[in-house]
Amino acid sequence: MKRAPRQMPAGEFKAKCLRVLDDVAASRHEVIVTKRGKPVAKVVPIAPTGAVPIEGLIVWQGDLVSPVGEDWDAER
Repeated sequence: MKRAPRQMPAGEFKAKCLRVLDDVAASRHEVIVTKRGKPVAKVVPIAPTGAVPIEGLIVWQGDLVSPVGEDWDAER
């Protein structure tokens, strides 16, 4: 069951902004900011950033550190 978003007047949001942001991040619940009783903004949690799956992101390019068999002079 999804919980209804909490509503808060803009003046209260202004005074408690940092605390509200922390609460939204921790509780994962939205807050609707109102002006004169009408919704004007919604504070929502962003998707958590965790470990990015690397499967399929790495491509084998062969041996990149062994000599290639060609002579070269680094001073040219």
